[in-house]
Amino acid sequence: MNIKRILTHLLLTEGRVRRAFPRSTLSTIEKAIKASETAHVGEIRFVVEGGLDGMPLFKGQTAKERAVEVFSQLRVWDTEDNSGLLIYLLLADRAVEIVADRGIHAKVGSQEWSKVCRQMETAFKQSNYESGALKGVQAVTQHLVENFPANGRSVDELPDKPVIL
Repeated sequence: MNIKRILTHLLLTEGRVRRAFPRSTLSTIEKAIKASETAHVGEIRFVVEGGLDGMPLFKGQTAKERAVEVFSQLRVWDTEDNSGLLIYLLLADRAVEIVADRGIHAKVGSQEWSKVCRQMETAFKQSNYESGALKGVQAVTQHLVENFPANGRSVDELPDKPVIL
């Protein structure tokens, strides 16, 4: 049990999350996702969670484990082409995880997503939340355009609005 991590999570307030990601930043991220999705058939969700609480925190749940749960809860997997992708930020840890549906994962492996995550984490550690998020969306977009270019069908299957948990 990591006491420092537990305290960091429990003391992270909703206000701190809102200061890092104010409405204007969330709106900018939403617009970037909407623009991104015109260039490929992928569906991007962006989620910020302040901190874990309860048993998951005390049992040491990782950002990756939580991201997989959120991927499922938000039904990011529920797209016609198996082309859903989640960008998840656990703010208390400043940890970013990308979870891609099997259609995307088959063409873009974990190593590429890990690079994007580390770049975003670097920006977040410097409190550059908006630019870090936008660079992450841009990097994801590049991979999706390369492997899943737009096919003329412009059905938006998942909401573009970022989620704060």
